[in-house]
Parts: sequence; C-alpha cells; structure tokens
Amino acid sequence: MSALFKPFSRLLPRVTSIGSRRSFFIYSPDALSPQHDREPAKKCAEEAVQAIQSGHKIFVHGCAATPNYLLSVLADYGKKAALKDVELIHIPTVGPATYTEPEYEGIFRSKSLFIGANCRKAIAEGRADAVSIFLSEIPLLFRRKIYKLDVALIHVSPPDQHGFCSLGVSVDCTRAAIQAADYIIAQVNEHMPRTLGDGLIHQSHIDCMVEHNTPLPEIMPIIRTPEINEIARLISDNLVEDGATLQTGIGNLPDAVLHKLYNHKDLGFHSEMMSDTVVNLVEKGALTNAKKSIQTGKIVASFGMGTGKLYKFLDDNSFVSMHECDFTNNISLICQNPRVTSINTCLEVDLTGQVCSDSIGSYMYSGFGGQIDFVRGAALSLDGEGKPIIACTSTTDEGISRVVPTLKEGAGVVTTRAHVHYIVTEYGIAYLFGKNLRQRAYEMIKIAHPSQRELLEKAAFERFKCMPSP
Repeated sequence: MSALFKPFSRLLPRVTSIGSRRSFFIYSPDALSPQHDREPAKKCAEEAVQAIQSGHKIFVHGCAATPNYLLSVLADYGKKAALKDVELIHIPTVGPATYTEPEYEGIFRSKSLFIGANCRKAIAEGRADAVSIFLSEIPLLFRRKIYKLDVALIHVSPPDQHGFCSLGVSVDCTRAAIQAADYIIAQVNEHMPRTLGDGLIHQSHIDCMVEHNTPLPEIMPIIRTPEINEIARLISDNLVEDGATLQTGIGNLPDAVLHKLYNHKDLGFHSEMMSDTVVNLVEKGALTNAKKSIQTGKIVASFGMGTGKLYKFLDDNSFVSMHECDFTNNISLICQNPRVTSINTCLEVDLTGQVCSDSIGSYMYSGFGGQIDFVRGAALSLDGEGKPIIACTSTTDEGISRVVPTLKEGAGVVTTRAHVHYIVTEYGIAYLFGKNLRQRAYEMIKIAHPSQRELLEKAAFERFKCMPSP
C-alpha cells in the first residue's frame, strides 16, 4: 500500500475496553480531533484523483453535498488512465452522475444505497447496482468492513480558525465512511454551510484538499396539486398534535404537510432530512423543540436538501444539530420523544396494507431509506401517542390506482402489513393497526379513488371469500 494510504483507524486512539468509552448512540465513537503531526496536501483536482486506482472502492458524499467537481474530473481521469472496475458507493447524489453513462461501463460502477433519479436508468439497464438497506444500518457497512473503502470523496466547508471543517448539509453515513476510508479527498467550498453536531472533521484527517467554490445544488419546491394539499390538510388537522415530534421523508407530500402546520405549537423535529419548510416553521414560531426528550431545544437531522434559504439557515446555527443516520434513525432514541409523528410516502399499497415504496413492479425507483426506522420509532413511542403515517395520492399522474388488490409482480414490500398504522389519501384516513384482513380491505377501499372501489370490492371478495366490512 502506498505511503499516502494510511488507514484512518491508525490515526485514532485504540479503545481497550468497551466500558471505557461512551456509546456512539449518544456520542460519536471516534474522535475527529486534531492530529498535530499531519497536514493535508493541497492539490488541484486533476492531481488529487490520481490517487484512485483500478479496483478501488470509493465512497461519494451524497445529497446536496455531492462533490460534482471532483466527480467530473474523476470521470475524465478514468478514461485517460484506462481505469477498470472502480466502484462508487453512495446514497442519492444530486448532479449529472456522468460515471453511469454507457461510455463509462467497465471503468466505473455505481452502487446506490438509496436510488436517486440520476441512477435509475443505469440500474435498469444493468450498468449500476442498488442495495436494499435501512438508512440506520448503512454506517455498519463501513464500520464492520463489509465495504472496505479505499478512498472517500467528500465536500466540506473551509477550515475554521482551529482547523475544523464541516461535512455541512450531509452528515448521514459520511462520517462513518471517512472513519473507515484509507484515503480522503475533500472538495473545500466556501459555499458549504458549517453545520454543528457530528459533522466536524479536523483538516489533519484529510489527506488531500482541493479548493473549488461553487453554489450547492438547489432543490426547488414543486407545485402542490389539490390532491396533495388535501392529504396534507387531513394529516395536519387530524393526526398532528401540538407538541408532536415530527419526521418527514423525501418528497413533495411530506413537505406539504409541514406547510399546513404553521398554526401548531411547540412542535419538535427529529428526522433524517430537513427542508426549507422546516425553516418556515421556525420562522412562524410553530417549531420550538421545547417538548422533545432527545436533544431538547434542537432540530435534529442527518442531511438537508433545499434552496439557499435552507443552507443559509444551517450555517453555524446552534439551533440545529446534524448527526449520523445511526443516531437520527435509531428506534430506541426516536421512541423517547413525545408524540412521534412520522410522515412518509409510498408508490403502491395493497388491500391488506402491504406498502411498496422502493420499486414500480421490478423497476427499482428509490430505496428503504428511513421509512421503517421511523415507522417503528413512532409505533413504539414510550408515551403511547406516536403516529406512523404513510401517505400517497389515490392515483398516479397517469390515473393508475395506488390502492391495489395485490402489489405488482416484482414489487418489494418496504413497510409490511404488520408495521402499518395509518394510510392517508385525499379521500380519507385508514387506520389499520389491529384490524383483520377483511377490515383492512374495507378501510383501504374507502380511501381509494371512487372509480376503483367497485373493482377493489370484487377483488377483496374473491380473495377473502366474504365482503369487506368494518
């Protein structure tokens, strides 16, 4: 191994006794404190990526922190150097994902731990891979050396006066990755917010720094349809109470629910993701975090995706604590907060409550993410007032029913019928917990699109040999 490639673990003090350290579910397990005998090399991107060799496994910082400049230079270098079998491991990235194009087949292969829109085509055509995994367990892949990382490509804020950089808008599984990687290349960007929590890394742990200043990618709000607005109203008026601790998944619908909560009081936020609408809730005085049990008085999140408004809010803001996803998504922590209300979406749900959220039939669309982590955390709330909510429009944009007799062939079950509590469409709220299959079918048909209800009743009768009923 090259002298440049010094395993991160060698830079950290060894722990000889489990009893001599605090649990990483409360505090981070390994220090990213200064190593006074090390300094990062300052290089241009073209020089930095030359550390990457054929067969390497590369972690790529994701979400709005995707180091697109480094990736574009790496793509060019991969061709020039005739690299082979370089694996790029990541959660969703935002950007062109050039390395998934057909011309890079055999040079790079993407491995998505949650599928972003820029990788779906490559996965469907066999040029890239998808991994089904809970967001809370992704750090275990690195800590247990299941994925042995040669290099991590990350995106950080400039060092502060003490030499600390921040992982900014995406801490999630990145902290575990940089602790496991042999070599770290960082794109240093003055536009990256300096977030507080688990995301601080001293520059002495970075092997190579590349300065490149560019605005972060922005995720603009989508125009909300009347159906989405009605679902948001049903949830906000009937299921979200004052003092509740909220979690929202990715998508326009969960964000629409937050938009309807401006008149609520003392809401808390403990989620893997935060968006611009969370900032709006703070500005309206609705989100105080005062009632929370875990990180009382603070917004807890793992990554942020939105516009410049969000990124400005996150910068050096002590009101926000950004953590690893095995902290934010830990069920034993989630359930300690009051009235945990998780709001996630799905692609399809059958009459018994089986929820498909990651694929359309066999076509892989997204992933597990944190849905199950928070469905369980809400269901197991210690105060008995948690509400796990799955929401979707009754039909797709093409008019295809999302409520179906059985899931499509090849569809994956993300949230099982035993996990499900609330399903919400624009036609109402179905509460399925504790109900038998006949009762579940009755509740699901009530919230299906009216044009589909007769067909669903017939299918339910054929399946259960009796009519669905309360």
